[in-house]
Amino acid sequence: FHANGQDRKAGVAILISDQIDFKMKAIEKDKEGHYLMVKGSIQEEAITIVNTYAPNIRAPRYLQRILTDIKGETDGNAITVGDFNTSLTSMDRASREKINKATEIRNGTIEKSDLIDIFRTLHPKKSEYTLSRTDHILGHKNNLNKFKSIEIMSSIFADHNGMKLEINQRKRNEKKLTTWRLNNMLLKSKW
Repeated sequence: FHANGQDRKAGVAILISDQIDFKMKAIEKDKEGHYLMVKGSIQEEAITIVNTYAPNIRAPRYLQRILTDIKGETDGNAITVGDFNTSLTSMDRASREKINKATEIRNGTIEKSDLIDIFRTLHPKKSEYTLSRTDHILGHKNNLNKFKSIEIMSSIFADHNGMKLEINQRKRNEKKLTTWRLNNMLLKSKW
């Protein structure tokens, strides 16, 4: 799935392995190539993937607006990815990068939406970057156990490396784990 602008200065794409049983339900994108949302399901479980490329100027405000706009269209199964053109944590921030009001508002929106930076959560001290730490994958904090692994993949075709997120999906045939408890009454000789 892809979206790109007329002048090809911006563009986003979402790649889903053909080995995944993904059923697409809807696609939404903007004309400038900054935003793409794909809604669908994997093994009958709903998922929404949003890829955004924030403009270099006013990136925190742009991201805050996108997250606010899509809040009503997404749920806990949404994953937001992209080049945010801004870092999210102090560890990833260049020493000269200032924290301004727009950055604080954006971080507040992320927090209120219960979103987490999956890479930073799974790798809190790792200093590996795609080009810089402006590329992110955000997911709902309640789904942290679904995120199996995340890694940065090198690329010779683009100025940024890719990010790969593996998601634990329960197979339809797989039985749900349940806790079994012995009824002590069964051990008594008389009931």
